[in-house]
Amino acid sequence: MLRRQQAGVTLLELVVGMVVLGIAITLISASLLPLAVRSTDPWHQVRAAELGQSLLNSILARRFDQQSPLSGRRCDDTGTPPVPACSSTLGPDSEPSWHDYNDVDDFNGLSLSGAQVVDNLDPSLADIYNQYRVQVTVVYDGAALGLDNRQAKRINVAVTTPEGNDIVFSAYRGNW
Repeated sequence: MLRRQQAGVTLLELVVGMVVLGIAITLISASLLPLAVRSTDPWHQVRAAELGQSLLNSILARRFDQQSPLSGRRCDDTGTPPVPACSSTLGPDSEPSWHDYNDVDDFNGLSLSGAQVVDNLDPSLADIYNQYRVQVTVVYDGAALGLDNRQAKRINVAVTTPEGNDIVFSAYRGNW
């Protein structure tokens, strides 16, 4: 008996092929979806770094303490004429707005969110930074540097991205 050679695929082979292809596409899509969701993380990290560094630079440009004379001497200094002691409390003195802060520790406890984050920047950036939050803490921490504790202040700027990730920037401002 002569057998005819098959010229195509059977219906069963076609169905099995489609099922295998469907499973493969599902697995590939499921493995790529988390990558697509996290693809914005680097953008937010860069923006947080720009925001944190900008605010940290602004804080570091201020003088060390409310009592620091502008003559170049430092608070807690001995000599003639005497210089006032450094402030014992950290936080805003009497300034109505954080734009008016004149020394580093005025920023202690500063918390900004939404439009407050960019109110001193270009207004066109408001949409970019609208969902970010910023928190600033300032503490005496000279001991960590081998100094008298009141001779240096550590400034921490924590920027929270829209995903809720905290990125913390720290710097020291010395009394010199």
